[in-house]
Amino acid sequence: MPGLIGPVADEREGLLDYLAQQRYVLCLAAYGLTEQQIRSTPTVSSLSIGGLLKHVCRTERAWIDLVVGRAPTDPGDDLHLTPDETLADLIGEYERVATRTEQVVVDIDDLGRPVPVPRDVPWFPDDVDAWSVRWVLLHLIEETARHAGHADIIREAIDGATALSLMAAAEGWPRTPWLSPWRPPEHPGQGSNSAG
Repeated sequence: MPGLIGPVADEREGLLDYLAQQRYVLCLAAYGLTEQQIRSTPTVSSLSIGGLLKHVCRTERAWIDLVVGRAPTDPGDDLHLTPDETLADLIGEYERVATRTEQVVVDIDDLGRPVPVPRDVPWFPDDVDAWSVRWVLLHLIEETARHAGHADIIREAIDGATALSLMAAAEGWPRTPWLSPWRPPEHPGQGSNSAG
């Protein structure tokens, strides 16, 4: 996927494309990392890139459950990985969730269709009876983008890689005077030179 989404034909395509773009840049934060590195918490926060991937995936699933009228399951501690969870597992689950989201949204005739606000969540508004499917998609874009930013900071703290240098590496962009694609460090434990 290139750095920017292409032209969009309509609102539905735009919402789905922007959500896909934010998923992609979040996943890029894990590009080239080891299983140990996706668990690392190199900032003052207790967040890890693996934990963020797990959380955003399960959050998207829960919101789409609401859209289809299914009570979401409690994700439990979805910000931390269990010892047996791998990056491949996380990416695979996220891809399945994304495919489901896209199918559900494509099958909905009206993005204004109401999505009832659950009454058992303390941070949900008491004075709103329903959101719309459109609102849910905008919220998912916002939620995913927020956590993609968290992942960018964590990744830079791990090895110096930045989002654009990771995208350049993943997509095979040529080196330019202003951008060098990320490379794995030559010696373990050292950061890469991701600046131009």
